[in-house]
Amino acid sequence: MRLTPDELVFWRYGFVELNSTIVTTWGLMLVMTVGSWLVTRKLATEVHVSRWQGFLEIVVTTIQEQIEEVGLDHPRKYLDFIGTLFLFVAVSNLCAIIPGYDAPTGSLSTTSALALSVFVAVPIFGIEEQGFGGYLRSYLRPTWIMLPFNIISELSRTLALAVRLFGNIMSGTMIVGILLTITPLIFPIFMDLLGLLTGMVQAYIFGILATVYIAAATRTREG
Repeated sequence: MRLTPDELVFWRYGFVELNSTIVTTWGLMLVMTVGSWLVTRKLATEVHVSRWQGFLEIVVTTIQEQIEEVGLDHPRKYLDFIGTLFLFVAVSNLCAIIPGYDAPTGSLSTTSALALSVFVAVPIFGIEEQGFGGYLRSYLRPTWIMLPFNIISELSRTLALAVRLFGNIMSGTMIVGILLTITPLIFPIFMDLLGLLTGMVQAYIFGILATVYIAAATRTREG
């Protein structure tokens, strides 16, 4: 049983290797890019729209409403970034029903890359909203003594984002693998279904936490 998809290596040359994580990640990005193009190439504005467009509108509207509920005043501005994070994690976890598929979110390298994306996006949105000086001053609140603690907080929550998602996905894979060795086949199937639900919850939590961090960076001045 593989603990992470990194262990399945398709090609290696020196220190460069092509493993399951890389292949599935790029495969998912390709599928999602082509899929989004196919769904949006013939968008209609009439009363009657296709089922795919209706589903897409529900997903986009729901994500936008969640962003607004967290406290961001202009959710459309953050929709592309937050929506992409959520959809990638969700699709990555939902594809676990495909035989032989290993979710790239079960790799610490993937979850670290996602967390680093949030780590970089937070100051970008913060500086855009408050200005460079205003954002830097937020690290000195409520007093300059808090500067090192605020920096450590930024780094630790990035680490927590990566480890939380990785740990939950990997633990689910391990549980199913153990059950397959000690129980009939039917029970792990139910565990797989539970894993799909857990995967969606993890995608939601990851997206919400990213939104909360961005909201904190863009609204610090109001405090």
